[in-house]
Amino acid sequence: MKVTYYTKENCSLCEKGLLVLEAIKKDFPLEIELVDIYKDDALLEKYQIMIPVVEINGEEVDFGILSEAKIRSYLKSL
Repeated sequence: MKVTYYTKENCSLCEKGLLVLEAIKKDFPLEIELVDIYKDDALLEKYQIMIPVVEINGEEVDFGILSEAKIRSYLKSL
């Protein structure tokens, strides 16, 4: 399952969020694609104050301080 993870460099919240995704990946077959919002002006404008953002199947599932329970619940519902 493809997960798009919107992030930026030097973001401690993003690093913590990636650890959440890695923990979830142990139980779900996730393919995590990291996308730096500073490499795309449209993404920067859209996500600047929201990052990190987890998108699965084109749907924004969680952002900011990521909730492992919320993401797991979404994945179980698929």
